[in-house]
Amino acid sequence: TVALKVWSGKDWIWLTNIGVKNHGNNRHLVEGNKLKSPSLVVNKTKCQLSMPVQIKPVKREETDYVCSVDLGINNAATAAIVGRDGTVKARTFINPARDIDYRNKRRMMIAKKAKQTSNLTGQTLPKGFCGGLNRKSANQNLEISRKVARQIVQFALVHGVKVIVLENLWGWKAKAGKKRSLMKQKFHLWCHRKIVEIITDKWTELGGKFQTVNPKYTSAVAFDGSGKVRRSQTNYSLAKFKSGKQYHADLNASYNIGARYWYCLIVGDKNFSRVYDSKSSDGTLRTPIVLGTLRNLAVS
Repeated sequence: TVALKVWSGKDWIWLTNIGVKNHGNNRHLVEGNKLKSPSLVVNKTKCQLSMPVQIKPVKREETDYVCSVDLGINNAATAAIVGRDGTVKARTFINPARDIDYRNKRRMMIAKKAKQTSNLTGQTLPKGFCGGLNRKSANQNLEISRKVARQIVQFALVHGVKVIVLENLWGWKAKAGKKRSLMKQKFHLWCHRKIVEIITDKWTELGGKFQTVNPKYTSAVAFDGSGKVRRSQTNYSLAKFKSGKQYHADLNASYNIGARYWYCLIVGDKNFSRVYDSKSSDGTLRTPIVLGTLRNLAVS
């Protein structure tokens, strides 16, 4: 129970023995953490008690491996454990297909109802049209973000890394796809920003470090340094290297993301914005930084 001091309109009075619901086991109420002064949060529909917790800082040891993650459209996330010398220790694919199908089903129902309503009325759709379905679709998208972020953090914890590396996609907007097309809807429902936000909060709380790198050419160039890749026309997730090898495009990108982090760290690029292994193009053919570049740097 809690006691609240409220303004009655004439004087401050105490309301005592107010029951507080305990929703499961609170992950913050552990040894070392401290409860701070509560505050009452009031909005239009309800009032709730906010209980801030001072979390004891967690220190994670530095390692020679990082968890590099590529957030994609076909696969929600592809993660790999990349070493300082270019060694790939582990990899995983994260794609909550059931939740994605559930969300897409709701979007198709909204599209069908919108088409039928427009054909019957001949007018623009009213504000709040299919509000329930839109709410369910948005909540499902949020749940997808939480599941993907949770699995990425768990993957990083299992392999004992300190740094999670992702592409810096802030401000990026998709140009592909016609208006009202399926591809446009895929980009519109892509929740990469929410995934990054949740990963940042979770991983910082666990004592880890979060870093973004320049995303240019991470998917377009082969990790072995053979040059640009060609996507399969039947399966866009497959990439064909110039050497003839076929590889998963998102997995190839995750290798290059990890390699780009280590390369920038070794050469001293504090902004982690390097794309090419050479700053100047005079007399040399500049190539993007890939996993093969990191391996050659480690050998030399």
